[in-house]
Amino acid sequence: MAEQFDLSYFEKSMIIREMNYADINAILEMQRLCFPGMDPWKEEQLRSHLGVFPQGQMVAELDGIVIGSCSSLLINFDEYDDRHTWDDVTDAGYITNHNPDGYNMYGIEVMVHPEYRRMKVGQRLYEARKELARELNLKSIIIGGRIPNYHKHADEMSPREYVDSVSRHKVYDPVLTFQLMNGFQLMRINPNYLQDDVASGKYATLMEWNNVDYKPISKRHFKTSLPVRICVVQYLMRAIKSFDDLASQVEYFVDVASDAHSDFVVFPEIFTTQLMSFLNEPSPSQAVRKLTEYTPQYIELFTDLAVRYNVNIIGGSHFVKEEDDEIYNIAYLFRRDGSIDKQYKIHITPNERKWWGISAGDSVRVFDTDCGKIAIQICYDIEFPELARIATDMGANIIFTPFCTEDRQGYLRVRYCAQARAVENQIYTVISGTVGNLPLTENMDIQYAQSGIFAPSDFEFARDGIVGETNPNLEMVLIGDVDLEILRRQRQNGTVKQLKDRRHDVYRVEYKKD
Repeated sequence: MAEQFDLSYFEKSMIIREMNYADINAILEMQRLCFPGMDPWKEEQLRSHLGVFPQGQMVAELDGIVIGSCSSLLINFDEYDDRHTWDDVTDAGYITNHNPDGYNMYGIEVMVHPEYRRMKVGQRLYEARKELARELNLKSIIIGGRIPNYHKHADEMSPREYVDSVSRHKVYDPVLTFQLMNGFQLMRINPNYLQDDVASGKYATLMEWNNVDYKPISKRHFKTSLPVRICVVQYLMRAIKSFDDLASQVEYFVDVASDAHSDFVVFPEIFTTQLMSFLNEPSPSQAVRKLTEYTPQYIELFTDLAVRYNVNIIGGSHFVKEEDDEIYNIAYLFRRDGSIDKQYKIHITPNERKWWGISAGDSVRVFDTDCGKIAIQICYDIEFPELARIATDMGANIIFTPFCTEDRQGYLRVRYCAQARAVENQIYTVISGTVGNLPLTENMDIQYAQSGIFAPSDFEFARDGIVGETNPNLEMVLIGDVDLEILRRQRQNGTVKQLKDRRHDVYRVEYKKD
């Protein structure tokens, strides 16, 4: 019997799937339509979500068109203050505080394109979240829900009265009513939750859905740990006869770091100027241009060592001539998976300009590694607190500072500022410097350094905020462990909480590259 209709012509395809990078533009546009007047996601925030917890980022797709999305992360909810804000629980939207071992899923956004509402899209997304919670054996899903119709009743009801009226079906709220219908229970009402949510009066209802299938793994509870081992090289500058001499010294230190099972090994700023000792070029400006000719060998050397010794390398810094014929001071990150990134020095010292004509970079980078997000700020850059604050807001937990100073005063500027950055941003900082001398190399003839690893100053961290430090002016390595889980906990519950207690109503640091 012949078919009268081709049914495939009438079929539609509605699926819930993991978000991917190709969805980002559609999600940004959808958010502008869903939440007019509120700050939308930034592209880098969505990219961070996908890098940190891809399973928790979902989209609803109808016939190939993204019509809804939801975002979430995992936390241990009892580590957060009862009156937490959206920024607190999302790390300002980057979810770098995601805890893979957390007991609770925290939902930070659900949205449905206005043209596709009344199609149970939100319900499908909520069900997908619940299924993920079951798969991951999580205790519950927690959400900070908007109450967008509250502004219509604010003159006659308190937030509690409004929530009570919605719960008793006397008043309709598109978000709260939906959440109650999906099995979420009210925990409390948080003020000042989302600063740009004027419709809700900045209030949010903290709601929880309990996973009845949750199976406790143990009756004993342990605090988790996320240690990262760092090997700092205090490098001796001495005359050499070839690039191979430098390569031999570098490989020795990388081997030492690898034998100690280090996650990172850090070299000092412009330690490759050691090559100038055999270039026989008396003019500093010409010597630095000859030095840049070794850039391919330098990159090849460190890439090979990072992969071969299975350690991430902060390759100090090196002078590089780029296509604009300008020379830059660049620190490279050589990951142990073979990938490479770089950070330009942003603030150039008077000496670098005077002797070598070095040009300045203009962007703050934060790099993903297998040990979390890190930043590199070369020598003078650590003396500008705005850069460290920007990097911290981008998710960095460790700032590596390769440095090169000729006297104790210069060294102390770097050290004191690195320790200050650790305290004010609740991060770890690492400084690695050069020692020794190059008698016949102009502007690199003397060195002074004492390298170190620094922590915030609080009870769970190292005494005096010093994880470890080298002896001054001796070639040696320092190996120390920093714990990113302690860092995360202290940001939430420390004696002081510099990141949470910032007065955004009084001041802010604005990164103009955004």
